[in-house]
Amino acid sequence: MIQRFIELGEGYSDLYELLELAKENQHRLQHMMALHTQIEKKEVTSLVVVLKPTDPGKFQALYVCREGIPNPNYLPNKRFDLFAQTAEEIGKKVHELSVKPSTIFHEKELFYQHLIGILRLNHYLVPLQ
Repeated sequence: MIQRFIELGEGYSDLYELLELAKENQHRLQHMMALHTQIEKKEVTSLVVVLKPTDPGKFQALYVCREGIPNPNYLPNKRFDLFAQTAEEIGKKVHELSVKPSTIFHEKELFYQHLIGILRLNHYLVPLQ
């Protein structure tokens, strides 16, 4: 099983692509997630759409808008509201987790490997097979 983050951007206009991915792939949609963190004393959120693995191929895509949206628990905002509204419309809950920021990792790929490990441990993703 290959699980990989696919970064769309930081959540400005690319947020609309993330929402379309969720709507158009409802049959494959597994989770919608908000990953909260702090960067330079700023509370930010990454929004993630997790699709079910392909069959055949066993590839699981996690589409992300990384750390560009204000954390809605500290600063309510329309971008998060759109994400939550889309989740509600398609019958999903937004799962929220607090994670370390990408800035503490030397490479973005290490950050995404760290997140995959956290999501596996919390049973949002299937374990490595």
